Amino acid sequence: MKVAVFPGSFDPLTLGHLDLIKRGSALFDQLAVAVMTNVNKEPLFTVDERVAQIKEAVAGLDNVTVITTSGLTVDLMNRIGADYLMRGLRNTTDFQYERDIAAMNNFLDDQCETVFFLAKPEYQHLSSTILKEVTSSGGDISAYLPANINEALKKRLAEKKMLQVKEHNEEAR
Repeated sequence: MKVAVFPGSFDPLTLGHLDLIKRGSALFDQLAVAVMTNVNKEPLFTVDERVAQIKEAVAGLDNVTVITTSGLTVDLMNRIGADYLMRGLRNTTDFQYERDIAAMNNFLDDQCETVFFLAKPEYQHLSSTILKEVTSSGGDISAYLPANINEALKKRLAEKKMLQVKEHNEEAR
């Protein structure tokens, strides 16, 4: 049985991520989407919110599970019996970054095999960060997000904007 892990912060999950999940689910017997915390970013959604959003987005894929963990990805792989680490590549910058992570993971566990998927051309320019920036400035990025996540993103950014206005008004008093 071929088991893979697809880790990421997924804040939010994009259609590029979802495409990779669908392609991975066709290749592997089991695919665990691991929602991780990136300590270098401040997330817009909590881990539990992201897990729920992704579960809804992958509802038709019977061999895909959505989990959360902290710590080393190789430790997660050993805990769940995964043989492969799945990663997506959009460009050469991603390749260089992911190549180095793959080498470190292999150093930590020489059984860790990383499989790279090239992003489809229509998703190569996407990043969760860019999509959040465009949405917060009023842009429509619904073509790049699952519907449930697009609605959650718009709602969260509107809440965040209202909170900023309230804080500004309180400071002005």
